[in-house]
Amino acid sequence: MFSITVRDHVMVAHSFRGEVFGPAQRLHGATFLVDATFRRSELDADNIVVDIGKATEEFKAVLADLNYRNLDDVPEFAGINTSTEFLAKVIADRLADRVHTGALGEGARGLEGLTVSLHESHVAWASYERAL
Repeated sequence: MFSITVRDHVMVAHSFRGEVFGPAQRLHGATFLVDATFRRSELDADNIVVDIGKATEEFKAVLADLNYRNLDDVPEFAGINTSTEFLAKVIADRLADRVHTGALGEGARGLEGLTVSLHESHVAWASYERAL
């Protein structure tokens, strides 16, 4: 399996409900280092996994919708704990939508999988992996 990874970051504020979250039940900020890894078993006609420029551009656009936002105020997240794991899935699904609409180019239609990882720190991160 071939893969390429693009990296960026996103800064959010949010709070959680539930004793398991301890002090994170209060409003707090988080800066995540975010990786998106695109996979396919065979390279495309240009001998690449995906156009890295388009992947980077679309990744930045997906993250821009979340960046510098209080996620508690986003209607689609109402009543949801916006955990690191949850956000990884949101970002992966939004990137997958862009792959399917052709935003990453025709060659990207041959992508087979995508993994998004959000790094909370240098010692802890969460990922979501999905098929395309």
